[in-house]
Amino acid sequence: MASSPKVLELALVAGETSGDQLGAALIRALRARVPQLHCFGVAGPLMSACGCEAWASAHDLAVMGLFEPLKHLPRLIGLRRRLRKRLAAERPDVFVGIDSPAFNLGLAQQLRRAGLTTVQYVSPQVWAWRQGRVHRIARAYDLVLCLLPFEVDFYARHGVRALFVGHPLADQIPLDVDRLRARRELGIDPAATVVALLPGSRLGEVERLGRDFLAAARWMQARRPTVQFVAPMASAPVQRVFERHMHSLEWRDVRILDGEAQRALIAADAALIASGTATLEALLCKRPMVVAYRFSALTYTVIKRLGLVKVPYFSQPNLLAGRRLVPEFLQDEVTPEALGAAVLGQLDDRAGGEELQREFRRVHETLRLGGADRAADAILDLVAR
Repeated sequence: MASSPKVLELALVAGETSGDQLGAALIRALRARVPQLHCFGVAGPLMSACGCEAWASAHDLAVMGLFEPLKHLPRLIGLRRRLRKRLAAERPDVFVGIDSPAFNLGLAQQLRRAGLTTVQYVSPQVWAWRQGRVHRIARAYDLVLCLLPFEVDFYARHGVRALFVGHPLADQIPLDVDRLRARRELGIDPAATVVALLPGSRLGEVERLGRDFLAAARWMQARRPTVQFVAPMASAPVQRVFERHMHSLEWRDVRILDGEAQRALIAADAALIASGTATLEALLCKRPMVVAYRFSALTYTVIKRLGLVKVPYFSQPNLLAGRRLVPEFLQDEVTPEALGAAVLGQLDDRAGGEELQREFRRVHETLRLGGADRAADAILDLVAR
């Protein structure tokens, strides 16, 4: 690795909770190498606690889909314009976009054109859908830092410089988690059967999935009254949407947690999860899961008609294993009965659970590479060129 600079001006744009977690880990790793680190941009509370000057909140970027961002477009365009002007004036040593590809790709392209060094931390799922974006990525970024091992090969085929750094979550979560301790910390009976409900960190996800997740829990409870449910909420707005679904169903037999997703997953016997980073977190916690996702009707129609999806699975555990490890349900497949039956199946399948434990541990070891440290070293090498 090249020698570290004495001072580093770092611009970061992170979207939502997972981006905030990655950004905070990256800041800590960089500051260990460059104590005179000045960082600023779009940050969440964890990044701010690490000393990142927040020009805007990471939760402002928590929108996704083909058409869902349209109603937020004026606000997002205005934010991107202000960031571009301010970053062009500040001239940081490097710009790092963390996830949020719809927002960061255009911004990085403008900044690179203005002569700034640009990095994307977390590859867009370009290998899975809308593969034509890879040409824009090549124009926008000097380097893509990948969290998943198969992503680098895809970029190599398209002449994009990319590096697999591993996933920081795999470093933060121990290979052997302590379920009894997690239950003790959450005040859960060690003998209870517990299902964690994680309907997503974005408002749109919880709007589309929250009611079905709750209805699935009610369906399970009717058949197995002793099962307990916990639901860690990513933010106060997400919790309000989820509680609105609870009110509409007139069923509230679920314990709401403020954050605590990782502890809830460790404590649970199984989980019902919206597709996304939480499925990887559940894998690293070695928990059986059922994964679900639902796009808006218009987005899904376009995805289907244009054949934009290029992979046989959409959940990270199945993608990483290259086979169907966990049940996944998409769009109209998402019904309370289907979800509830699949979760009960996971709870009852002891032999399958043992196989999951082995496979999840294997994947965990593959991803456990010191991801934040490798990302920090790669960024510093790039700056030194």
